[in-house]
Amino acid sequence: MQTHQFGKTGMQITRIGLGTWAIGGGQWEFAWGPQDDRESIDTIHRALDLGINWIDTAAVYGLGHSEQIVGQAIKGRERPYIFTKCSMIWDENRKISHSLKADSIRREAENSLKRLDIDVIDLYQIHWPDPETDIEEGWSTLAALKKEGKVRHIGVSNFNVEQMRRAEKIAPVETLQPPYSLIDRGIEEGILPYCQQNNIGVIVYSPMASGLLTGRMTPERIAHLPDDDWRKRNPEYQEPRLSRNLMLVELLADIGKQHNITTGVVAIAWTLHNPAVTAAIVGARRPSQIEELAPAADFRLSDSEFARIEKFLAEHP
Repeated sequence: MQTHQFGKTGMQITRIGLGTWAIGGGQWEFAWGPQDDRESIDTIHRALDLGINWIDTAAVYGLGHSEQIVGQAIKGRERPYIFTKCSMIWDENRKISHSLKADSIRREAENSLKRLDIDVIDLYQIHWPDPETDIEEGWSTLAALKKEGKVRHIGVSNFNVEQMRRAEKIAPVETLQPPYSLIDRGIEEGILPYCQQNNIGVIVYSPMASGLLTGRMTPERIAHLPDDDWRKRNPEYQEPRLSRNLMLVELLADIGKQHNITTGVVAIAWTLHNPAVTAAIVGARRPSQIEELAPAADFRLSDSEFARIEKFLAEHP
């Protein structure tokens, strides 16, 4: 797989990375339902075998479980870049809250290093700018961890332009991780141009709208999702938006058919068409899923295909 410069980090990363939100497993607030750990490890191994050179995780995914699985999977292999996140914490009752206090972030960093069983985190990101009043304290702590060598690079996730500007008064924001897909285009007007102007590397999450744009979702499947799958509560998975979204999926499937690629690959390629986007985070729970989606690293939409998609979006806002 080809690699691209990741903002000002100096890292050269593949155009897709493996996202590990779902492999955190079930029984927590933002779960995707139960997950087999052996299958998760096999999925990570397959992603690395295919040439993907970075994995994105977070402390909160499965309340530490995703990081543990990533740590087990990379042991004894040529190490990929490991990106993780802080600021979402939980208590003994598994209740999640947010903290950007210095002592909390330092604790999180040490725990992430232990769970991942690595000496340094390649990219450490603030997961959410919450509480917003503590952004400066949180970002100052990440900058200190970088100086101390605990983390190599620092970035933010889910920040807007004003929040990034506040952080940059303390230390450069090297990367941003925002949501971006054909369903969620909110970052196009202000955030992506700002990142491009300031050489901030952008890795987008949920490029397939958390599975909605894979071509595998039907009203029946959505109705039978596990009760602890957060997507059941997402308006985009419910009428009236669902019918519109499934019409979009039909268009993506038609484009994909002409190239012998899946609908999900086309959805990911659409996000990578934007020059401000460095790479996309692609979640997978089984080896077969990452095999199907790997072509997104190199597939490019033609101008006419991109225009077809834009026409649909204009006619069906």
